[in-house]
Amino acid sequence: MNKLQSYKFLFLFTVVFCFSANCQVLRKKTTLLMGGRFDISIVAKDSATASQKIEEVIAEISRIENLISDWKPDSQVSQVNQNSGIKPIKVDREVFELTQRALKLSEITNGGFDISFAAMDRIWKFDGSMTEMPSAEAIKKSVEKVGYKNIILDSIQSTIFLKIKGMKIGFGALGEGYATDKCRDMMIAQGINAGIINGSGDMSTWGKQPNGSLWKIGITNPFKPEKVLAVVPLEQEAVTTSGSYEKFVVFNGKRYSHIINPSTGYPATGLCSVTVFGPNAETANGLSTSIIVLGQKEGFILLQKFPQYSCLMITDKGKVVKSSNFKIKDFKAKF
Repeated sequence: MNKLQSYKFLFLFTVVFCFSANCQVLRKKTTLLMGGRFDISIVAKDSATASQKIEEVIAEISRIENLISDWKPDSQVSQVNQNSGIKPIKVDREVFELTQRALKLSEITNGGFDISFAAMDRIWKFDGSMTEMPSAEAIKKSVEKVGYKNIILDSIQSTIFLKIKGMKIGFGALGEGYATDKCRDMMIAQGINAGIINGSGDMSTWGKQPNGSLWKIGITNPFKPEKVLAVVPLEQEAVTTSGSYEKFVVFNGKRYSHIINPSTGYPATGLCSVTVFGPNAETANGLSTSIIVLGQKEGFILLQKFPQYSCLMITDKGKVVKSSNFKIKDFKAKF
């Protein structure tokens, strides 16, 4: 369920204008952070201010990465993983609370989302080398160290303990969204009234374009990834897409995606793309990944617990399904 398991594609369309009475400048920068691509767009009164704020955003994302990265050996999350089955590890309150929220989502989805997915054995190959399905025994063994119920949190001591040796936690399915939300909040607090932080498809937006129009976000066509399925307007909102259309295998006529159900070890089937809209990207990302795993019916049941969030699902057969609270009434998808 991390960024290697859940490719998310969203495109940003922008137009730059400068009104004589209220000059606003849009500046963008693309960089690699948290193991993926970040596109940062800031609207400010002048180029120097916009560029400075972009650098502040990059610094904030780097700070978060150094706390929660499970591929940086000296991060707090790596220390937790290195001490699985040994002892609890004290972490910053920020890391503790992020873990708390991830654990809550793991509980709500009954393991359809699982923060301990990082310990999963990678027995499924989506590079064209697989000629047959793994055995049921191998699949079962691949998730034997996955299990959110074996994560012990101590709120008073601010510690995290993984009960089983070899267990791991990871924030690949939440980290980018969390970072984009934090940066958006930081920019708003500093008086930056518009921008977009896009972390590998986990996008937090606020304000409007310099010409006064809403930001326009393109959703990728899962059957023709080089094309846009639809363009939707956003103001202060977050949007994430989880898709299984780039990496999958087919056995006996059934399509198996690269997004693995952490509670069973089997790939998700049925949905090839899920886009979730809502107040923050962290939750939207967790929901989009979970819905891919749970499927259409259970996905809608899950979404009912988060009334501020709406979604757009696309099935493996090309059917577009919208949640009842989907805001864009005249939405049209073009395959």
